[in-house]
Amino acid sequence: MILDLIRKHKDQKVSESQKISLLKTISWRIIGTLDTMLISWLLTGDFTIASGIAGVEVVSKMVLYYFHERAWAMRNMNKK
Repeated sequence: MILDLIRKHKDQKVSESQKISLLKTISWRIIGTLDTMLISWLLTGDFTIASGIAGVEVVSKMVLYYFHERAWAMRNMNKK
């Protein structure tokens, strides 16, 4: 009974941590994508190309960052 409560509480922490990681991923990608779009626009002089580059970049880097964040979170959980 007590072990079940501990496990349930531990699972809730992981879930909340994953939500925070997801929110951090999204907010950071907005900033990063705007930066990529601006640099691409300055280098190419074409807003359409810059938007295309930023569109591909936003998806790939969100996925990469999420897994990076989760790896760090799991590392920290294993230390406790």
